Amino acid sequence: MTRRRKTVAVLGGAGVIAALIAVGGPAGASQQVASQQVVQQQAVLHQVSDKLPPSPAQAGRWIADGKLMVAVTNEAEAAKVRQAGATPQLVARSQAELEALLAKVDKITRADRGKGLQSWGIDPVSNKVVVRARGAYGALRGLGDGVQVVRVNTQVEQQSGEVNPGDPWWPGSESNCSVGFPATDAQGNKHFVTAGHCTNDANQAAYGASGQSNKLGTSNVGGTHSINAREGDMGVVDVTESGWTISPNVNTWGSPAVTVSGSADAIVGDAVCHSGNTAPNWECGTVTAVNQSIDYGNVVIDGLSTTNACSEGGDSGGAWLRGDKAVGLHSGGNSSCVQGDSGNSIFQPVNEALAKWNLTLLTGAPDPGGDSQAPTAPGNPRSTGTTADSVSLAWDASTDNVGVTGYDVYNGNTLATTVTGTTATVPGLSADTSYSFTIQAKDAAGNKSPMSAAVTARTQPGGPSGDRTFANGTDYPIRDFTTVVSPIRSTATGRAASPFKVTVEGNHTCLEDLNISLVSPSGRWYYLQRTGGATCHPLPASKTYSVTPVGTENAAGTWNLRIGDNGPGDTGTLTNWSITL
Repeated sequence: MTRRRKTVAVLGGAGVIAALIAVGGPAGASQQVASQQVVQQQAVLHQVSDKLPPSPAQAGRWIADGKLMVAVTNEAEAAKVRQAGATPQLVARSQAELEALLAKVDKITRADRGKGLQSWGIDPVSNKVVVRARGAYGALRGLGDGVQVVRVNTQVEQQSGEVNPGDPWWPGSESNCSVGFPATDAQGNKHFVTAGHCTNDANQAAYGASGQSNKLGTSNVGGTHSINAREGDMGVVDVTESGWTISPNVNTWGSPAVTVSGSADAIVGDAVCHSGNTAPNWECGTVTAVNQSIDYGNVVIDGLSTTNACSEGGDSGGAWLRGDKAVGLHSGGNSSCVQGDSGNSIFQPVNEALAKWNLTLLTGAPDPGGDSQAPTAPGNPRSTGTTADSVSLAWDASTDNVGVTGYDVYNGNTLATTVTGTTATVPGLSADTSYSFTIQAKDAAGNKSPMSAAVTARTQPGGPSGDRTFANGTDYPIRDFTTVVSPIRSTATGRAASPFKVTVEGNHTCLEDLNISLVSPSGRWYYLQRTGGATCHPLPASKTYSVTPVGTENAAGTWNLRIGDNGPGDTGTLTNWSITL
């Protein structure tokens, strides 16, 4: 099945229809700069995603901690993902298996629509089908641990508010909605897309002011330009009255306008903002799920995206953006922007509405003024680990007036790699050799920072029988009361060195909760770290252990690193480990 979202559209002043979006929060300009940094960084990650081809061995993508994460089901696909510049995470269920589970959930829940269910769909982060319901909902117990039921207390609803100050539009004599995105048809006629539940009446007059005044056009012409059902929550308003124009410039409610440059599809973890008629008018948040079925009580809509931003009545139909890219039309939520409420706002993907009625999104050129200010130099460059053929580096983030989009890492005068975060591993080095590295930050306008201070690191000896260092760079989440097992296949010949070295890289908020052990190909266990201690300390970013083998250990075979988290309330990730034999 496909899934949709609902949006609210808003009118610009002086007869100009402007799409609305939040580019900052109530804290003002400083938050706007911070959000621009996030938006520009995630634009780089989406470029990586666009170049990474889909595969049956992938099970979803999302953004977390400044990285593009890709769920994979085997090591071969993990290697392809790493080569593309993304971070793989091994999971148990393929996309096909998740889709099969979702089909079963959809069938089981069919009889219970409007009776406490809120949403259901695939969550790539947990590699499960997640069902949100106001109750335990035991009907799904037989589907196994691939389906998770989350209890919620709120009720979502399709939103339409009373008359409020701002830039609303009015469908006939009904309460106002908000303008989504302006668009044109093949003949150049003017329209805007908005929520289907705002345009459900055929051939209804659309007004730019309350009291059925200042008519701008007609919604749902012919009764064929509105949907509010399983297919989606989307509709079209024709802008036909003289004096009305359409504009790609987003109304940001007091901040500089954002010019829509195109459209895109959102993924979990994207930073997004929406603008609508109801105060506080613009709100930003993070995409928490995509392709969800939403039960509004009176109707079930498929294919919607959920966020943790707040929204209120009157926002329906309004614009959702990822940076300057249109992503959705506001559909609904729990209608609360109370202090401390995390929000639960929902949108319909805008590309589905444009494709449905063969419309072209109105776009414009960005501000020609440009950005000429370079980022600051990366600080505190350091080596966090070495192997016989690689060096791992870290540094403190640079700052920029708009936002840092990436870092170039140089080996001497040669560009070694480019990353979006503040860590990198430089591969392909010679054993037992000293190298000097520098880092340079850059922004979206192409401005580059001064070089960082140089950091020197020496690779480890390769051993008499060639390179005897092996590594596994796949990310494994470390969760409470679970054990991570990360394998390395060694092809080294002869006996393992005595001692041999194991380097563990990652993060965790409580080292004292962890049991870290190594299991050799012969089945012997070597304990590197034992759980225990009353005070938590973070796991070092990189820690090397010297291990003396018991008896004779052959180097060849599979070595397994095991990390068990034996305490509650702490999380982390194993990002890389290596063994030198």
